[in-house]
Amino acid sequence: MKTAVPCYYHLDVEVSPERVGQVSRILAAHLRFWDLDNLIQPVCGGAEMLLKAIDEHATDKNTSIEMWWNGQHLITAIGDNDRALRPDQELRGCLEHLAAMSDGWGCCATETGSKVIWFSQRARAGERVPLVPTAPAPQLSEGLDVPREVRVAQLAGPASTPEEVLEDAR
Repeated sequence: MKTAVPCYYHLDVEVSPERVGQVSRILAAHLRFWDLDNLIQPVCGGAEMLLKAIDEHATDKNTSIEMWWNGQHLITAIGDNDRALRPDQELRGCLEHLAAMSDGWGCCATETGSKVIWFSQRARAGERVPLVPTAPAPQLSEGLDVPREVRVAQLAGPASTPEEVLEDAR
């Protein structure tokens, strides 16, 4: 069952080619723990792609990875500490792929001059929750009287003027 309880995970890692696979397995384990198995492939694939690009282009390899689950969306954010790494140049291919595979994505600068790239995946909470029938609870309610039968001819009388309608309403 996908729980609507908010979940959060944070990982600081120094990116290297062998660490990319480790990080992917760690993220997959947390997604399984949160019962979000159907998001493992897109989230781990997007994270791997960004970590490989950071490993290839960045001079500072220290990276932070965060995941938030709010019951409807899983947001994955990867922040680097390299001020020289330009998302519009070195990471352009990664960002195009993230835009195609995710429900939302973005890139924002931090106060230190580094950047955070995030993407979100939507998942329905409770996809595998078995439906349990509930027994009807007795209710006390008042019954309404059946309206009297009135002929249509009686309802449709001669047309009255607006003044007569106002006079009748008083």
